[in-house]
Amino acid sequence: MSDHGIAPVPAPTPAPVAAPGSPSVPAPVLAHQPPYYAVVFTSLRTEGDNGYGETADRMGELVKGIPGFLGEDSARVPGGLGITVAYFRDLAGIEAWRAHAEHRAAKEYGREHWYERYSLHIAKVEYSRGFERGTEAEAGTETGAATGARVEAAAETGARVEAVAETGAQV
Repeated sequence: MSDHGIAPVPAPTPAPVAAPGSPSVPAPVLAHQPPYYAVVFTSLRTEGDNGYGETADRMGELVKGIPGFLGEDSARVPGGLGITVAYFRDLAGIEAWRAHAEHRAAKEYGREHWYERYSLHIAKVEYSRGFERGTEAEAGTETGAATGARVEAAAETGARVEAVAETGAQV
């Protein structure tokens, strides 16, 4: 259980979104109530699939069963560079996924067969907001407006907040 009193939220299933003239692509993960964590996995793949696609699909299904998993965004470009960002409610969820036996086996196999190199970063998300065309946000009503706490935090980090205080602009 997390230490911030917010129960884990089931991961939303992204609806396919298609730009005019493009194939269907998954929508970005919705914004969640902070704090939560982002696990950023950036990799450079080896040539060929070597079973990667099937295993990636399997891992995508397994991680949905991890308590605290909120969703993931992933992109890969020709040439092998890929970025996956998985979102978790708390560090316990990240640890549960790291320790999952089938995931551990896939990571080991990946180091041997799929990756030239990779990096992993875990970050605490303290602010999150989203936008979707045709919703209230388009009409100017946005969730996540600047709060005193955000302005104070920005001031502590040296960010410019004078304009925010005068205009009410977003930080």
